[in-house]
Amino acid sequence: MSDARARLLSLLSLLQTPRLWPGSELAQRLGVSGRTVRRDIDRLRELGYPVRAEQGGLGGYQLTAGAAMPPLLLEDDEAVAVAIGLRTAAAQPVAGVDEAAVRALAKLLQVLPARLRRRVDTLSSSTVAHPFSLAGEPVDPDTLVVAAATVANHERLRFRYRDEGRHVEPRALVTAGRRWYLLAFDLDRDDWRTFRLDRVTKPAATGARAVARDVPGGDVAAFVAARTLQMAPAYAADVVIHAPAAQVVDRLGGPPPGTLTDQPGGTCRWLAPPDTPEWHALRLASIGLPFEVSGPPELAAHLRSTAALFQAATAGPDRQGLRQDGVAAPGPVRGTRATTATAGAASD
Repeated sequence: MSDARARLLSLLSLLQTPRLWPGSELAQRLGVSGRTVRRDIDRLRELGYPVRAEQGGLGGYQLTAGAAMPPLLLEDDEAVAVAIGLRTAAAQPVAGVDEAAVRALAKLLQVLPARLRRRVDTLSSSTVAHPFSLAGEPVDPDTLVVAAATVANHERLRFRYRDEGRHVEPRALVTAGRRWYLLAFDLDRDDWRTFRLDRVTKPAATGARAVARDVPGGDVAAFVAARTLQMAPAYAADVVIHAPAAQVVDRLGGPPPGTLTDQPGGTCRWLAPPDTPEWHALRLASIGLPFEVSGPPELAAHLRSTAALFQAATAGPDRQGLRQDGVAAPGPVRGTRATTATAGAASD
């Protein structure tokens, strides 16, 4: 590569930084004259790069959006970040985006140096998806784009939600597992609402300016988490785990939500904040230690029904633990106390 081509690539790399570059600063960075900078800018424009020039003492050059997507130059860390992001996007529930991400990733890996491919592979192999992520229907990418644009532009939005018309002022998009939520102020109901994007259809920006509003509590993620939790019954849990608290923390990689205190006899008591019985059961199963549930009765019932399903699945071809419709027959419930030999095992 000649010096002129190398200088052109260096100039393009600088212009890809989103800022206005004075011609004198570009000339100093590249070690050339201002005339050479202007000539190289013209060459980039001939290659399809839309470089805008502003005159005056505060003027300079800036790379802007054009009619077509020109090639990009990426630093090493940027290329690795893009590759990791594409692999993550390939697993996201946005219709069509997974295939596009795979195609883009293939193009990137084809030209990625071996040392950078090793970094990508190392990061990917050491990253594990959470097994309890919420499942969700694919989100229409056009819906996602329209919603994101109205949030960024502080613009009102109309759409259909479960066959009902909604007129809202979008505040933020929030991801939870494999689901997307839109947090918005519902103008017809005069209150904040959380909408699942996979259930949103026919979104249309109205062009009307949205009022700047503060989310109750000030934390968007916490507000959406609280609202989604309200959609399902939640209960506080009281569990005695047959192991010291330090062992439980070690199994989980950190303290669980709520309070965990040591008890006599080498056990500990976990007082968990309100959550669904399913999530309490998943946390207990992930600990992998014997435990006893003192409450609530809904958690004890859920553990019994789940244990019956597991027991029936390993009972042999007769499946005596299943009813004719294939559902586990519920066992007797004695009080609110359920005992398991190990997390996930059938209770006695």
